[in-house]
Amino acid sequence: MAHCEVCGKIGRFGRNVSHSKRHTSARWLPNVHRVSMVVKGTRRQVAACTRCIRNQFKGTRTKAA
Repeated sequence: MAHCEVCGKIGRFGRNVSHSKRHTSARWLPNVHRVSMVVKGTRRQVAACTRCIRNQFKGTRTKAA
């Protein structure tokens, strides 16, 4: 099962309901990627969702003056 090792986000499940009220099973999984991150001072491979990847690298790039 896909889950983020940083924030703990996991997949959700439910039902898709059409206009005619037919119910079908549905799963919504987080967008998880294997990336290299610094965790507790050491660099290691983790499965992280795109939100965590974005927050990890946000602000590290310098803005053009």
